[in-house]
Amino acid sequence: MLAPANWFRRSFPHGIHPAENKGATADRPIRRLPFPPELVLPLAQHTGAPSVCLVHKGQEVVRGEPIAGAGGFVSVPLHAPATGIIRDIDLMPTAKGPYTRSIILEVYPGDSQEVRYSAPRDVDAMSKDELIKAVQGTGLVGLGGAAFPTHVKLSPPKGHEVHTVLINGCECEPFLTTDHRVMLEDGADLVAGTRIFMKALGAEHGIIGLEDNKQEVAEALRAHLPADGSITVQVVRTKYPQGAEKMLAKAILGVEIPSGNYPSSVGLAVFNASSTAQLGALLPRSQGVIERVVTITGPGIERPGNYLVPIGTPIRYILEYLGFRGKEQTIIMGGPMMGSTVSSFDVPITKGCGGLLVLTEQELQEQTFQNAYPCISCGHCVEACPMILNPCQMGKLAYKHRYAEMAESFHLNDCFECGCCSYVCPAGIPLVQYFRIAKAANREKAKAS
Repeated sequence: MLAPANWFRRSFPHGIHPAENKGATADRPIRRLPFPPELVLPLAQHTGAPSVCLVHKGQEVVRGEPIAGAGGFVSVPLHAPATGIIRDIDLMPTAKGPYTRSIILEVYPGDSQEVRYSAPRDVDAMSKDELIKAVQGTGLVGLGGAAFPTHVKLSPPKGHEVHTVLINGCECEPFLTTDHRVMLEDGADLVAGTRIFMKALGAEHGIIGLEDNKQEVAEALRAHLPADGSITVQVVRTKYPQGAEKMLAKAILGVEIPSGNYPSSVGLAVFNASSTAQLGALLPRSQGVIERVVTITGPGIERPGNYLVPIGTPIRYILEYLGFRGKEQTIIMGGPMMGSTVSSFDVPITKGCGGLLVLTEQELQEQTFQNAYPCISCGHCVEACPMILNPCQMGKLAYKHRYAEMAESFHLNDCFECGCCSYVCPAGIPLVQYFRIAKAANREKAKAS
């Protein structure tokens, strides 16, 4: 059932209200994008150890066939998104710049592209260990952007008993409507996936969390909820970054996840809505992740929409097919708050990519500062930070390369890089970029010690 009226007042401290900019795609049904002539499949497109290649150059593969195995527990396999032939295994560009080992699959243009690897599976008869292994076998990761292997979340640390599964359907990032359309069109799969998570974790309750700008989604999901009330829909106030797991737990349950702890430390497990729907669809059929829904939008794209895209599709092909106006630096993989500009048009869509934002040079000039000005300690960033940190002071320390002090005295690692501080800074200081550099420097120092 839906939340009571007073639930709309439930939220979290601080945060911001950027323009949503979802109107261009929110009402557009999911459509399948044609297969490109060639797919580029990085072996490292998830958090953890890269996948281990199982194929060789010149080998024919069919759609859905495993082409790379998991490289460890914190790793997942990779499946062929199309029937074709392995043209090469080589270093290819990634969204952030560095090249990574990738499988290059030449797609057979005349093939029907049916999924050839499939077998029915009785999920209800499976044990917890069997479920975890099966979830890993699907190659599923967090489709909201983090790309963390989903099955790892199903094995919480000892002493952490999960009683509630939270499904994050907030999708607070501006422009993106991927989860919105998945929840509207694949509600049955979403609920099925939620039940699988609950069974694997031994959780009694499941809650699908939505922002109040998605009332039609809440109504549509009600038709799929189980009669026993074990899974409910809860609606919270629209505010960025409501979709962060700590913010969602605070808004829906009034629970604070302690600094440095996992949600399981307070009895919760949090999963993205698109990931959950994929699980509900794939696991009962013993299939792997070979495609995902991507919101492709922005002033620089002629035909914006929500498209079902094969994993490995090069951005260049997408832009040419949908009509592109602009230059390379105007493409953001993800949303404007937490996404990153792509390094090349040849970068492929990976499992964690939920959106492509195509801007024009005009938008970039209007919305960004050409130069950063000195901090005047106005406090806007402190008022905006949802983690109640001090971005102002952290930024000053970062400028002086005092990275260790940022972590020790100002809880740098609690920052999840939502971008609120950079968004409100009147001086145009790239605070989030400073914090990313600081974290990377601290990691390198820790490795060397």
